[in-house]
Amino acid sequence: MTEKLHDELCNHLIRADGQEDLCFALWRPSHGSTRLSALLYRIILPDPKDRQVHRNVSFNPQYLERALGEAAAENAGLALLHSHPHPGWQAMSPDDVAAEQNNAGAAYGATGLPFVGLTVGNDGSWSARFWERVAPRKYQRLWCSTVRVVGDRLRVTYMDKQAPRPRFREELRRTISAWGASAQEHLTRLHIGLVGAGSVGDLIAEALCRTGFEDLTGIDFDYIKKHNLDRLSHATLADIGKLKVDLLAEVLPSHATAENFQFSAVPLGVHDEEGFREALNCDLLLSCVDRPWPRHILNFISTAHLIPVVDGGISVRTNRSGHLAAADWRAHISTPGRACLQCLGQYDPGMVQAERQGLLDDPKYIEGLPGDHPLRQNENVFGFSMACASQQFLQMLAFVLAPLGLPNLGAQHYHFVGGFLEPQVYPTCHPECLFKNIVAQGDHCRFSVL
Repeated sequence: MTEKLHDELCNHLIRADGQEDLCFALWRPSHGSTRLSALLYRIILPDPKDRQVHRNVSFNPQYLERALGEAAAENAGLALLHSHPHPGWQAMSPDDVAAEQNNAGAAYGATGLPFVGLTVGNDGSWSARFWERVAPRKYQRLWCSTVRVVGDRLRVTYMDKQAPRPRFREELRRTISAWGASAQEHLTRLHIGLVGAGSVGDLIAEALCRTGFEDLTGIDFDYIKKHNLDRLSHATLADIGKLKVDLLAEVLPSHATAENFQFSAVPLGVHDEEGFREALNCDLLLSCVDRPWPRHILNFISTAHLIPVVDGGISVRTNRSGHLAAADWRAHISTPGRACLQCLGQYDPGMVQAERQGLLDDPKYIEGLPGDHPLRQNENVFGFSMACASQQFLQMLAFVLAPLGLPNLGAQHYHFVGGFLEPQVYPTCHPECLFKNIVAQGDHCRFSVL
């Protein structure tokens, strides 16, 4: 759910008198290749006669009927949310189970989607479960491994049984000493997707596995070529012709500091249906791409599917004499509440269709573009890749760890020629931005990007 929706729910459910409360909400599905997420997008608050608060809480039939009608009308799933006066991940009482299981059939019948139950503790931590239909009139509870709140920062509540806390390891002593064991447990249980395994992505992958992350997915269809060897930190002459993600799958396990490290290599682009669905398995995506179409897709994922995207880019320009005239790199995060990648100017939407049509792989088309067009400026060196990778990695750390309550580093822009970082800016989307209107629509979004 978005941070805005989380705050609205907590304001209603967490009562000053310590009693429990409840409400319904609507959700849309987001199907990854191996993960289903329920994206909550609207609350249905109770009227005064819709429920009884009596230390515990119960709802009346007319409230359920109204919520079912609204869910069916919007082609959405239905969720029941209630509060407990205790912190952390919440278990369920027999009354909680009965309230959800006994109404799972009605919810499924009206919406065609599983009934979802959520419980919030008095510290704002969530637990959640799907009620899956396993036989006629029989519904089974499936616990969710995480509940994610996406906004100015990324907050995640984990179910320890399904997403176990990592054990302390001597290899990570210095890392843990920087921000503490609880922050390390939160950070490294995130499933990170790396979209692009070139010079920047290769360095970020190394940083992730050294920091103790357990579950990484690399998405890239490109092969290693000889002209990549000045920038790919793990590649040698013997690796020419290999897929970039396959090389990472070979080398990263021996560098990893996590006890249960795994790297899933996806030899596809995010513009392929399978690559797109692999990205939807992730909690956070790092964008290391240099083309407009994949950036457009990642922008869509960050808004419609509520998966934050840490993006960056490098621009190098030489003068007529062939001397370095400018080298700039950027880093920023696209997530609800911040400017999207299109509004940040990270890609030209007019070029998306050109790439879909294959024009960006046509040398004649590229030659016809102006000499200063970004698609013709593909120079890069290892030092610039290191700087951009570091900047993106630090954006990600701040977003998750929120040191001193400061998760937002702003949209950063560094100029190598002159050696200065522009003043921090915190842009938001333009009033006419299309992406503001598709937040949390998930698979039901009618906006096509593939």
